[in-house]
Amino acid sequence: MPRIPPELCARCKGYKKLCGLPRCPILEMFQSQARTVLRIRGPEVEGSTPPGLLVGEHGYPSLNVYFYIPPSISGEQARVYDDPHGWSRARYSLARILRLRSSLLGARVRVKANDPYSLYSSEFGITALSEKPVSTEALLEKIPVPRLRFTGITKPIGPSAPAKKILVQENPVMNRRLERLVWDDAYASDAVWEAYLSGVDVYTIQRAFSLGFLGRYRNRRVVPTRWTITAVDEIISRHLQRALRGKPSVDQVEVYFHEYLGNRFIVVLLPGEGSLEWIEAWHPRTVWTKTSPKPIIYYLYEDPLGRKTIEDGGYSASKLAVLEALYKRGKKADTVIIREILPSYYAPVGNWHIRETTRKALEKPPLARASTTLEVKNVIDKLLVLENKHEIYAKSRLLGFKKRMRRLTEFFDL
Repeated sequence: MPRIPPELCARCKGYKKLCGLPRCPILEMFQSQARTVLRIRGPEVEGSTPPGLLVGEHGYPSLNVYFYIPPSISGEQARVYDDPHGWSRARYSLARILRLRSSLLGARVRVKANDPYSLYSSEFGITALSEKPVSTEALLEKIPVPRLRFTGITKPIGPSAPAKKILVQENPVMNRRLERLVWDDAYASDAVWEAYLSGVDVYTIQRAFSLGFLGRYRNRRVVPTRWTITAVDEIISRHLQRALRGKPSVDQVEVYFHEYLGNRFIVVLLPGEGSLEWIEAWHPRTVWTKTSPKPIIYYLYEDPLGRKTIEDGGYSASKLAVLEALYKRGKKADTVIIREILPSYYAPVGNWHIRETTRKALEKPPLARASTTLEVKNVIDKLLVLENKHEIYAKSRLLGFKKRMRRLTEFFDL
């Protein structure tokens, strides 16, 4: 997708706003990282973890594992630095999330992808799965230097430095079922599903999966975070889809809506067997469409058997939230998810906000119920900010705006 030309950034230097964004994400992150480095007085850094970890993908099969610590922040105060549930619930601003995430120090260790067992013997490996922040001390090889790094899949990250040693000063508190699964020789997909059913937070499951703590012993691998996020979403979604087969369908069209961080989500549930559509509309001058003079529309379709036109991590995150809501109701449905991205979304923060915003939309009562295509179109018309709405309608086959293949059951007089 089009991006801001580096020549424009060089001319702007963060204060002319030549790209049209309300804030400069480069300066936001750099300033936060610089403040973090100033709090580090020597090679020994204390703080509580988790907030979280990141497994890089460069250099595979030898990988960097970053254990994140907010310097001089301990106990429950550390939780806010990596808390998607809390951020969404309290509606933290994009600027505040960037500041929090950029304030974390990444203590970096090198691990071979086929050797997750080295992390089992290290206390900090298990500590990453703790339900409560654990006091930790990292002995660094050198003082970190602020650097800039963005990724559209994982959350923004702060400065990092190689660690000689990471010492855990408290006992981690793990979910008992997850602790058992770590030492259980079970298939990874079964372990992920069992942990999820036991109430383990999806973000904790992602960390366990990424560290290679789940699966058959001989097949366990350390997995880059970028791959893990979508893998865990898809594993849980497949189990939810299987559980919904044979369940009754919703009996009318329901429209849900929620907006957060400049992202507007419209979720439409229709009577059906479980097909899903993902329509993503990026306004001009957003984080990935800086130079585009018109909106960019992205489309994905998945049939009830799980066959998709293309893979997409954002779609997988949103699909999980939809299937969770349907599973709780004990009903299946065809689903259309429309994600509209406004220019106020000026920096990527990862897929977590897609999952959480879709969840918030479906936790609320339906914004509208409809019985005809025209009624649904009228509701969507009022919700979309995009001017040329016909481009979105032209994509959809489930809503009937585009000719679709009719189901065999539609010809039966049941």
